Amino acid sequence: MASNRLQKLFDAAGQNSLSWLLVLSGLIALLVASPLLWIGQRAAQVEPARGFELMVSARTAEILVTSLGLMASVTILSMLIGVPLAIVTTRTDLPYRRFWTVVAALPLVIPSYIGAFAFVSAFGEHGELESVLGMAMPNIQGFWGTVLIITLYTYPYVFLTTRAALLSMDASLVDAARTLNADRFEAFRRVTFPQIRPAIAAGSLLVALYAISDFGTPAFMQTEVFTSAIYWEYGAINVEYAALLSLQLLAVTGLVLLLEARVGRDEDASSGDSRGSQIRLGTWKWPTMGGIASLGIVTIVVPVAIFGVWLLRGTGGATTAYAFELEYALNSMVLAVLAALVACAFALPVGYLSARSDSLLARLFERVTYVGFAVPGIVIGLALVFFGSSYLSFIYRESIVLLVFAYVVRFLPQAVGNIRTSVLQVDDQLQEAAKTLNASRGETFRRVTLPLIAPGVVAGGVLVFLTTMKELPATLMLQPIGMETLVTLIWGAHGTAHYRYAALPALILVLISGLSMIILLRQEDSDLQ
Repeated sequence: MASNRLQKLFDAAGQNSLSWLLVLSGLIALLVASPLLWIGQRAAQVEPARGFELMVSARTAEILVTSLGLMASVTILSMLIGVPLAIVTTRTDLPYRRFWTVVAALPLVIPSYIGAFAFVSAFGEHGELESVLGMAMPNIQGFWGTVLIITLYTYPYVFLTTRAALLSMDASLVDAARTLNADRFEAFRRVTFPQIRPAIAAGSLLVALYAISDFGTPAFMQTEVFTSAIYWEYGAINVEYAALLSLQLLAVTGLVLLLEARVGRDEDASSGDSRGSQIRLGTWKWPTMGGIASLGIVTIVVPVAIFGVWLLRGTGGATTAYAFELEYALNSMVLAVLAALVACAFALPVGYLSARSDSLLARLFERVTYVGFAVPGIVIGLALVFFGSSYLSFIYRESIVLLVFAYVVRFLPQAVGNIRTSVLQVDDQLQEAAKTLNASRGETFRRVTLPLIAPGVVAGGVLVFLTTMKELPATLMLQPIGMETLVTLIWGAHGTAHYRYAALPALILVLISGLSMIILLRQEDSDLQ
């Protein structure tokens, strides 16, 4: 009898704690989603006649067509590259398949705007090669140059998701189809493709969202899409047009998510032994290895070599406003550390509640915190510009508060996902044992749960730190006046053609991106285990 009463007291205390966590998670979700409200509020202030005129203007139509064309072209090309690479590295007798898998995935190490900066400054008009060779080079800038650069640095999303699906599906189904006299193409169309279609759709969604939300690459390549147009209109103090373009960009992003939800829906994906009869490449193995090697050289070796040559060459003793100083790297690190700490603090109650509660609200609040992954960084930055200039003018461009908040909104899902996964892996029996020892829920969390989920919290914080270091549009729009960082140094050096001054910060960002990829790969390995 006494034990039943004690259990009821524990249950009541637990429910009370979860209620407070639910309220706290709701407040965090509302805070994270608030930039969308500020964009909507600013757009609603535009006079209807003026808004209609801007929305149906020839320039708006051109921006929409260019943005959709860029997104569609990059997505299609990424599938045409990523899916065959996945098949080649999983279903053929390609020599050194593991090595070529790493080479094919390596472009994720370099942010696309870093690649665009390298290619424009080296191969573009008035670039390094033109000055060295003394002859005009073809202009790489423009729409198709933008498509090429973004494709080269995003196709690994499709490659990795498709490859994972191929490794997990039952290869004996393909062999069975072959025994029924189906040729390889027919077996792929009727057996393999339905199994890997959700993975292709998932990777294509990531590519499409990246292409439509990327700011740095179109800006460096001088292509006017939604992101670059929003930034240029913001710079020209045409905030009405920037707000309306932001709403259109959000609408396009929402349509992409809905389309993926329909296309990526699958009946039942089989799983089993991935080993099966391999496709023999014969003499085609040499062109295949040459093609993968060429991708690695173009996307990795060439940019790193360009930055390395600039770094070794130096600046000739000249000093400009874009000369590298240790302070710039320290500024980037301080901002990234603060963003990581705040993101982990926000993610802890949301991730814990989502893992421990079956409540619909708990799941909803967790999903809302993922808004930063779906909403382009340029829109989040513009929303905080509107809010800061209207309501927090005393800290707008004077303090790092709004900038750190932008980072948290943008990268909070990385911390939430890690924490939620870690909490799910904690054995419930350990917490029940603590309860039987009269430990309160708070003490149980502090002495049992927190030490066990600490690696996940740290991993999430590190990912937020590394991705914050590379964020470009929000940094440009919200950085305090006089505060320079690595990304703003690269942006300024490109704008004034002082390319050599961007060598060291660009190499630092490449190294940071490599560390991000290593952490992600380790997480995937631990999840598989």
